[in-house]
Amino acid sequence: MNTRRLLATTLRSASAVPLAAGGYIHAQLYVDEYRFIRVIGSLFLLQASASFALAALLLMGTPPLLLRAAAAGVTLGALAGFTASRTVGLFGFTEHGLQPTPQAVLSLLTETGTLLLLAIWQMTVASQHRATRSPGRTLSRVRVTTRTPPS
Repeated sequence: MNTRRLLATTLRSASAVPLAAGGYIHAQLYVDEYRFIRVIGSLFLLQASASFALAALLLMGTPPLLLRAAAAGVTLGALAGFTASRTVGLFGFTEHGLQPTPQAVLSLLTETGTLLLLAIWQMTVASQHRATRSPGRTLSRVRVTTRTPPS
């Protein structure tokens, strides 16, 4: 296995772990208390399901660009919901501070970790793509003219 494949496999697996962990936290909160909250409970269940599904797809090695975008979207959605619920409210639901403890902090850590790993993976892929891309013409056409001596 070459270095690029090993790096891609490592980053893919490393990204799946916090994504699944964030899904687990949302599933746990759904089961414990949030399932009774209208709309919010369904969103927690949706986020948990999407996180588990995307983490499984990451581990299977599905085509990565769309998958990275979907994982980042689910994670950003969770962070946006977290922020909205503590500022302006979300569907009439508000929370304060880092409650419930410790799930709020753990959720923030896993979601931030997921985004960080996805960003590293994307930068790695982009730099590898630039390195393997065949260089175009680097020299411009130079017109060479020769003068003939006057006769």
